[in-house]
This record gives sequence, C-alpha cells and structure tokens, in this order.
Amino acid sequence: MEYRRLGKSGLKVSEFSFGSWVTFGKQVDGGDAVELMKLAYDNGVNFFDNAEGYESGNSEVVMGNALKTLGWSRDSYIVSSKVFWGGQKPTQRGLSRKHVTDAAHAALKRLQVDYLDLYFCHRPDIDTPIEETVRAMHDLVTQGKVLYWGTSEWSAQQLTEAYAVARDLRITPPTMEQPQYNIFERQKVEADYLPLYDLLGLGTTIWSPLASGVLTGKYNSGVPDGSRMNLPGYEWLKEKLSSPAGRTQLEHVRQLAKLADEIGVSITHLALLWCLANPRVSTVILGASRKSQLEDNLAALANKEKVTADVLARIDAIVGNKPAAPQRF
Repeated sequence: MEYRRLGKSGLKVSEFSFGSWVTFGKQVDGGDAVELMKLAYDNGVNFFDNAEGYESGNSEVVMGNALKTLGWSRDSYIVSSKVFWGGQKPTQRGLSRKHVTDAAHAALKRLQVDYLDLYFCHRPDIDTPIEETVRAMHDLVTQGKVLYWGTSEWSAQQLTEAYAVARDLRITPPTMEQPQYNIFERQKVEADYLPLYDLLGLGTTIWSPLASGVLTGKYNSGVPDGSRMNLPGYEWLKEKLSSPAGRTQLEHVRQLAKLADEIGVSITHLALLWCLANPRVSTVILGASRKSQLEDNLAALANKEKVTADVLARIDAIVGNKPAAPQRF
C-alpha cells in the first residue's frame, strides 16, 4: 500500500480506502464488519468512508461498533461522514447551518469518535447559500469536531465559489471532493475539475470505481441473485443497466475483459488500477460485503506495472473516449 496527499493538505491517505455504501447496515453487520475492517487495516488501508444517508445512519452505527471492538489507536486511521440526507423533516436535510451542525454531532455519536477526520457535503444544496455552509463547516473545524471538510458531486463552479467565500472571509476552505470516477464516468475528474487541482489544491476520494459492479463483469450474463442490483431501493441500478447505454457498457466490459486477460489481470483489477493511474486521484474507495471480495480488490495493487500508458490508451479506444486530461501519469 502506498499513500498519497489529500490534495494540498498534509494528510496522507491510503491509495485504496474502504467504504460502507450499500453494504454496512444492509448486507454487512456486527462481526462481518469487524472482519472486513480489520482485513483492510492490516493491509494498509487507513481511510474508512461513511455517511449519514447510508441506511439512515445505521451504516455509521455498524462502523462505530466495529471501531470500538477493534480498538485501534485513534491517530492511526481516518474516518469520514457526509451530510445532506438525515431524515424527512425540513431541518433534517440539506446544508443549512443547523443540519450541518446537528448531523456532525449525530455522526460523532454513531461512529463513537471525538472528531471526524473528513466531513463532506454529500450533494450541493440550492436552497442554502454557499457562504452559510462554508461558515458552518469552518466553525466545526475551529471547534475541533472536524479536521478537513469537503464536498461530493459538486460542480466546478460551486467548488470555486466555496473557495472564494473562504478566501474572502479568511476561513477554512474545502480540501477534497468525492466524485464518481470510473472507466465510464470521467467528466468531472478529467475535465470539470482540471483547473482546480493546481489552483485550489483539490484532493479527490473516488467512489464507484467499478461502476456499481458493472466493471467486474458479473452482469454480463444477467443480474445474479444477491447482487446490489437486486436489493430493495437500488432498482435504479438495474434500470440503468437495461437501458441502451447500459447494454453498450456491457459490450465494452466484454472487450475490456479480453484486454485484461491479455495482460494477465482480472477486469476488476484493471478497472481499479485504471483509477489509480490518474495522479489527481487521492484515494479509491473499495466496497465489499465479503472477505474474499475485499481480499481480491486489495490484491490489485500487485499488478500496477501491468497497467501501462499503452494499456490506458487501449481502454480509451474500447470505450470510445478521448481522455480530457492530456496526461494520466
């Protein structure tokens, strides 16, 4: 495991991290969570990602109980939460000062920690002035309840505005963004945010590097029982896969699988290492419901040298994309 700076900050995050979306509180509970987190930690993972919106907070409860059981030194790991979807009432949603503050306190309680290393605005909130959100995040930082704050799926314009507000007020700006990034989803990371990496020092914590499992090849012959596309509440994933664009992606996956076989890696490893090949990526968040799945994902790191510039170019040719960023190394 290697470690990368989170943007321009001094915080070093493991190149692979471990997240709980879909799994903790739904597919994973109790002892299984402990086992998975221990496996990740023992293999060098130091960042564990969560959110108030994951299973209505139950994901954080499961992770908090696991952290208590594992008893790691607090200075040896990084844990996050995200704020936006905390409930159905008007004061339980969005990025108002009240909800940002209430959600942070609730996350601390569920995760059983004294502070959050990373705290994300899970989505932009068109009903709350960005200045209000920036001030609320800064206050949590000065209170010692949050160390670094960031965003998830914000536009480049919204991020630039947040930085401008923080600069003008001389308060804490966002450090990182959590965008979706994979072979099929590139626009934000490779184009929209391109001016922000050097100008603002933006770090990235990548979610869905396997495109919700599509890039593992397991959906090439249909949707298997027990997969996340068959879980209640995730019907939208199945609908997306059955669309014309989804069927095109499946054909691309079949071609990518042939390339992966040619260079001696699995398509899962190819997709994960493709993400890591971008130096603008601070960390790639893995998700797993089984120990064998996580072991396999972590094993991808042994094959870094196989994903060369030529392989990256062949991937682009298969999916019909010209990289928006001229340099990936």
